[in-house]
Amino acid sequence: MHTLNLSATDKAERYREILPQIGSVIEGERNLTANLANTAAILKEAFGWLWIGFYLVDAADNTLVLGPFQGPLACTRIPYGRGVCGQAWASGQTIVVDDVNTHPDHIACSSLSQSEIVVPLLTADGRCIGVLDADAAQTAQFDATDARYLEELAALLRPYFE
Repeated sequence: MHTLNLSATDKAERYREILPQIGSVIEGERNLTANLANTAAILKEAFGWLWIGFYLVDAADNTLVLGPFQGPLACTRIPYGRGVCGQAWASGQTIVVDDVNTHPDHIACSSLSQSEIVVPLLTADGRCIGVLDADAAQTAQFDATDARYLEELAALLRPYFE
């Protein structure tokens, strides 16, 4: 049984605190769904974002399909290149959106979402197998610190989707 240890108040320190804990929780568990579910739960508890979860590539119809998440009801499928998630998938780059209401082609799964960060989940050879998506109820919630540590988290998860 794992208990989440959260003592840091600084955002970067909080990430440095939880990344090893996520590593400990997923270590030895080969099931991707279980690992993504626990990762989403830890991030939700650590940061209290409106929504945090994963979309995984469904090659059969070239969409991202909803995976494990924490938060309100979500969009089930997102086409390649559409919305922030589809754009991060297409570009293979992290996208930070300070105000989703001003972002072209934003897909509003919840009217409560005001800012968003999407990090592609890349294999060692650069193939995108999905994205990590986080939404906040406040504008400008995410920044370069989030991008850095969530990209580290995506790298930590990489062995489980190779």
